[in-house]
Amino acid sequence: MPDELSPSAAAARIGATTRSVQRWIAKGRLPARRVGGRWRVASDALDAFVAKSAAADARTAPGIIERLFVANRGEIAARIRRTCDALGIAAVVPTTVGPDALDLLDADAVVAAAAAASADAVHPGFGFLAENADFATAVTAAGMRWVGPPPAAIRAMGDKAAARRLARELGIPTVEGYDGDAQDDAVLRRAARRIGFPILVKPAAGGGGKGMRTVRAAADLPTALAAARREAQGAFADDRLILERLLEGPRHVEVQLLFDAHGSGVHLGERDCSIQRRHQKILEETPSPAVRSATRRMLTDAALTLGRAVGYVSAGTCEFLLDDRGDAFFLEMNTRLQVEHPVTELVTGRDLVADQIRIAAGEPLGFDQRDVRPRGHAIEV
Repeated sequence: MPDELSPSAAAARIGATTRSVQRWIAKGRLPARRVGGRWRVASDALDAFVAKSAAADARTAPGIIERLFVANRGEIAARIRRTCDALGIAAVVPTTVGPDALDLLDADAVVAAAAAASADAVHPGFGFLAENADFATAVTAAGMRWVGPPPAAIRAMGDKAAARRLARELGIPTVEGYDGDAQDDAVLRRAARRIGFPILVKPAAGGGGKGMRTVRAAADLPTALAAARREAQGAFADDRLILERLLEGPRHVEVQLLFDAHGSGVHLGERDCSIQRRHQKILEETPSPAVRSATRRMLTDAALTLGRAVGYVSAGTCEFLLDDRGDAFFLEMNTRLQVEHPVTELVTGRDLVADQIRIAAGEPLGFDQRDVRPRGHAIEV
């Protein structure tokens, strides 16, 4: 007889929220039964539900997207609408101010709004819920197409510690550091001594520079760990940390990837985002003035290897650090469209939003690496 799980245990098993599981039960999408007044979900029913949801995502047979809900606002919402207009797709952009405003961080409310708008698909843009695997799962569970990578890929690469470990398993260098499960101060102090100061303290579940601390002396480590944990818990509901040897003045280079749901993938070259302020990018350019042909091959091969390893679909970006000796190290993967994607579009002639929509509809990529021939130079500030 299969194990029976509470909604919270079921949520933990599949990496969803308890609220999402309760909503699926209430709507009859996830079979469950009451035992002593509490819901219980059979483990085999949960596995079947996850498999069914996965089959409903971008890996399904080609279909038609006629109405796209944009779960975002501002410039990126206008950018997505522009592509939709060109493709003859009706774009639905929700109101985000005033009494009828939609909270773009409320996954359940966004899914409900998209369903009420009779959308065929949801594009998250960037920020807000764009890298939220539970949201992606909820979209597909509601019968809409998700314009982005599979939830499993979002989870695999969204955990920075796990992503570092995967990169090393694939033979891709990472900056010397600590990304283990043990998180007590004693373990982290020993790891810091092994790595050597200065070090960078980073949230394992984070991004955007939140919770990051530079520590140049052992005496400053306890305060930095406590502050980083507090910020990580508040921002990501996850206080796990990783440590990395601090590279002074590295080049920050990212590789744009594009995969379809049929096993084909290409890179669209690199972008250099080394000029930053408080871990926020100020200037992006492509191609990178610091990347030679051999380094470019290494970076793009590594990015494609990582994407394939997690079953990636849609547009994504792998980020790397280059030190002053020219050695490259995997940093992280952004499982969404980047703010700076237009510079890649300018030199490749592609519309990445259109590519995302076609891929979400189940279409094959339609071109291979030999067809990617960047021309010129582009800068975004």
